[in-house]
Amino acid sequence: MNKIDTTDELRAEYDLTNLQVRKLGTKRKSFGNLVYLEADVIEAFPNAELVNEALRSLIATAKRTNDSTQHPAEIH
Repeated sequence: MNKIDTTDELRAEYDLTNLQVRKLGTKRKSFGNLVYLEADVIEAFPNAELVNEALRSLIATAKRTNDSTQHPAEIH
């Protein structure tokens, strides 16, 4: 990657020596699916791992609930 000339009139606190310029357009890499959480949810689930664990648990519960209501057990 080309080095960027930092000898212009930038303030001293702007350090651009490690700057990497990304190309935009059709070849741009996706940044993933972003989901914005409300403050109360962030408080309960402070990281992505806990959010995903809770959602997977909810998905499993919903599937079990749907399966049991759509396929009632035989009554003997």
